[in-house]
Amino acid sequence: MSAITADVFNDLLAEKLPMGVALGIRALSMGKGTARLVMPFGPHLTRPVDVVCGPALMTLADVALYAAVLSEIGLVEMAVTSNLNISFLRKAERCDVIAEASLLKLGRRLAMGAVELIAAGSDDLVAHVTATYAIP
Repeated sequence: MSAITADVFNDLLAEKLPMGVALGIRALSMGKGTARLVMPFGPHLTRPVDVVCGPALMTLADVALYAAVLSEIGLVEMAVTSNLNISFLRKAERCDVIAEASLLKLGRRLAMGAVELIAAGSDDLVAHVTATYAIP
């Protein structure tokens, strides 16, 4: 069972991560070491050719992994990203983006995870992300 719920995480987003809120990111579900989030499409996310921009995708992935980490350790707000690698695989054209995050390893000081970013309404993998979080 997850240490926190999606509703608790969404409340944390609203209170402490205004950038995530500005992008419309919200948690849909959380399990032990996993999280599923969505970022709704909007013109504020696009490049000139109506595709979701890379910085928005990176932010979604980072927030999703933060949710997965907190699903294991609870409300440790100062767990922070220490490394993030992203491989862009295809354009996210005028669509919501789903983030499916999972922890690969959880230690006392570091957590490593992976995130798949998927174009909603399809199985199209938009990007693959690996990241490490430092745990205080």
